[in-house]
Amino acid sequence: MRPILLGLILAASFSLPAFAAEPDGPATLITPTEAVRIAIEGKLSPKSNARKAEQGALVEYYSVPDQPLLWVDEKGVNERGKAVMAEIGKADDYGLRASDYALPKADGFNAADAKAKDWLADAEIKISYAVLDYANDARGGRIDPQRLSENLDPTLALPDPSEVMGSIAIRADPAAYLRSFQPDQPQFEALRQKLLEIRGGGKSTEPAKPDVVTIPDGPVLKLGVEDEQVALLRKRLEVPAAPGANEKIFDKDLFDAVRQFQLAHGAAPDGLVGAGTRRMLNTQEQSQPRQPGGQAKVQALILNMERWRWLPHDLGPYYVTVNIPEFMLRVVEDDKTIHSTRVVTGKPDKQTPVFSDEMEEIVFNPYWNVPNSIKMQEIAPYLQQGGGFFGGGWDTSVLARHNLHIRGASGREIDPETIDWGRVDIRNYELYQPPGPDNVLGTVKFVFPNKHDVYMHDTTQKNLFAQAVRAESHGCMRVQNPQELALLLLHHDQGWSQAQISSALDGEDNHIALKTHIPVYITYFTLKVNDDGSISTFNDIYGHDARMAAALSGKAMIYDTPAQTDSEVVAGQPWNPRGGKQPRRREALDNDFTRALFGF
Repeated sequence: MRPILLGLILAASFSLPAFAAEPDGPATLITPTEAVRIAIEGKLSPKSNARKAEQGALVEYYSVPDQPLLWVDEKGVNERGKAVMAEIGKADDYGLRASDYALPKADGFNAADAKAKDWLADAEIKISYAVLDYANDARGGRIDPQRLSENLDPTLALPDPSEVMGSIAIRADPAAYLRSFQPDQPQFEALRQKLLEIRGGGKSTEPAKPDVVTIPDGPVLKLGVEDEQVALLRKRLEVPAAPGANEKIFDKDLFDAVRQFQLAHGAAPDGLVGAGTRRMLNTQEQSQPRQPGGQAKVQALILNMERWRWLPHDLGPYYVTVNIPEFMLRVVEDDKTIHSTRVVTGKPDKQTPVFSDEMEEIVFNPYWNVPNSIKMQEIAPYLQQGGGFFGGGWDTSVLARHNLHIRGASGREIDPETIDWGRVDIRNYELYQPPGPDNVLGTVKFVFPNKHDVYMHDTTQKNLFAQAVRAESHGCMRVQNPQELALLLLHHDQGWSQAQISSALDGEDNHIALKTHIPVYITYFTLKVNDDGSISTFNDIYGHDARMAAALSGKAMIYDTPAQTDSEVVAGQPWNPRGGKQPRRREALDNDFTRALFGF
């Protein structure tokens, strides 16, 4: 009886008017918002390889049932969407390009259109993609520095697309959240304000430049000459005479400064000031390159704003920074520079890389272990007797003259006279220089282990600090007054006194580990805004500006041709002094042997 009764009840139920309209019922259960969300899911699939991370983040967000839409509603783009679009529209004010972000027209929605649902879905997707792209670009993701040069190796902190979507969804002010991805360093803001000033055509806040010191026609000025114009030349190149010395005498420091000026401006570096060098001196702005104007200045500002995106938001309460084109080191505490000093950086063919790391120890009276590149390119040619690869015999006096010792694979000291340099690979031997007055690292070395194997250290070539352009090393940074820097850092870290520094200098290879690692930022800023609103520019000694400008404009990229590194030497043919892949010949080296060999 129960089955028959149940059947009668079901039959009666399906005959009720309320169920007669059931086939059209489910459509009314899908809200307009859910319909748009479903349309979004359809438009986001399948994934493409080109934007896999961003697309994956959007699929993840919109695939959640009942997930609210962020930027649109049944009336079109909502207030949150309009706020975000307005913020992205200001991208040019931050050195980005608003035209890079595809956005819908805020007033383009028509509710009566049969494709209104698709319009809303497309608008939601476009704004979400623009949000992700803007956040990525603001943190330095527009270009890959390593593709431009192996010496551009910043640690980028690019935002995770899924985290951006999850965070912006719950922010009361999504525009402010998006803006927070821009660098918040004072110098970035100063560059930004200068960019707005120039683009807006407003009156410049830069103070008037002082008149350039000019050198009138006259005799050739050269090393050893005494002349009234030498004093003018000193003012022009900012090379004061030594205390008590005659400023009218053309000395070695001034000679070096003239050569560096000539090198920086594409002239033969002969150190002579004749008619040609006079013209350059009288048309260039002091010791800095000519200030860019108009569009060139805008581009320079944007390039240097971009480099701030390569640094973390929080640089830390205490850090060391080196600006390569400026040849300056600074120690910063609580956003204030507490110490600054000159440095010597890498030559254009042996560049100091751009990167960040942490200083871990300071070494007093260090040993210098000669890298393979210097063994091959600087030392090997001098082992030859008679100046040729086919001259026969080997001259090892170069090692003795510069106190270079040799160890074999076993760690045992080897007499260089017992080695047949015509049959061995110099890279298989450890060459080192013990501590002493001739050690190329000087008395102090600052170590922050990195894959580039560069660090900061003292130098025996103190004269280089007087030069305006100080790109003279093999990649490491030589520091003026390094003991003063060591005292500052160790006093901050461990409360050291000058007496403790003096005591540390009594020993050999004395390693002092820092209790708290100190961030080190090696940067490449060719333009900065000074406190008084003026602009200082620095020579683009490595050509990074040109590469970045091409990449940011979408033009063919100018790739760096890196100098031969140790790894490249090893990867090439084994060293064969009788043929094959040869080191440079003796006559191709600098006449100043010490400078050629120990330009580390």
